Amino acid sequence: MAKKKPRPTPPVTSSDQPATLKDLLSPDIVSKLKEQAADMKREEEQRKEEIRIQAEEERKAKQKQLDNNFEHLLSKNDMDWHKYK
Repeated sequence: MAKKKPRPTPPVTSSDQPATLKDLLSPDIVSKLKEQAADMKREEEQRKEEIRIQAEEERKAKQKQLDNNFEHLLSKNDMDWHKYK
């Protein structure tokens, strides 16, 4: 049996590839879409930042309430540490 010789592959040119959506759309539409995507990304980051700030404020409020409760208990306590010294 004869050995098969490798066939040289033809170089791929841009005309052989199918047209992409970017190629089919006009440059101004592509730029508008990119700008809209950037705006959406900024809005998403802003929303996440607002959620993070809100969670931080809730955590601080809970901590303050806890501190106030403990302070209230201590102030109502009539135990004198001098008696137990």
